[in-house]
Amino acid sequence: MESPRGITIATICARGGSKGIPGKNIRPFPDAAGAPLIVHTIRHALQCARIDKTYVSTDDPAIAEVARQAGALVPFMRPAELATDGAGKVPVIEHLVAHLESGGEHVAQVVDLQPTSPLRAPGDIEACLDALDGADLALSVCESGVHPAFSLVELAPDGTAKLCSPAGGVRRQDLKPVYALNGSIYCWQRQALPRAVKDGVWSLRVRGVPMPRERSADIDDMLDFEWAAWLYQRQLAGGGAR
Repeated sequence: MESPRGITIATICARGGSKGIPGKNIRPFPDAAGAPLIVHTIRHALQCARIDKTYVSTDDPAIAEVARQAGALVPFMRPAELATDGAGKVPVIEHLVAHLESGGEHVAQVVDLQPTSPLRAPGDIEACLDALDGADLALSVCESGVHPAFSLVELAPDGTAKLCSPAGGVRRQDLKPVYALNGSIYCWQRQALPRAVKDGVWSLRVRGVPMPRERSADIDDMLDFEWAAWLYQRQLAGGGAR
């Protein structure tokens, strides 16, 4: 039931033109007997009681059909200008939300879930929604395997290397941990989307929500796919929730 503040929707943005893995979003995962990759993310959204409706924005009829069969709503085919390699994610979300609002929907919060992140748990979505209280955006992160003070270098034209952010003699153990965006979950206050489109995500009040590295796989190429499939099977063998 819609609250006076409006509903919480999930958005899943999935283009059809993957270059790293053709047909990636509907490729069976973790193997030929598995569900299409995007279906894992649709299931995560449908399992979250705080999400009222789950929408997929795509330019690909095959993705749209798979999404509908999995229980998601596909209100339109995404316009070509929002389905290019250079199209930003936030304008695509804003376009979808504006379309729903033009039909009378009252959207308060948007949970954007990346379809190439099949290892998240429902509790990860809940944690991001909790963190959204008092923020414009809550996004998932994982602890980085490298620290810029010790591991990231710049190369001069002659090949000379220097640290990007030298630690100044501080021990690695004494530095605060750093986190990487894992792309899996972005929870938005609806009113923050126009400002993010205009001024960028980091103009907002943003909170990061840590996820373990074993649930942070992001599939871009076949090496990523194989690694994520191994982690998925490992989770199943360990009795992890799917």
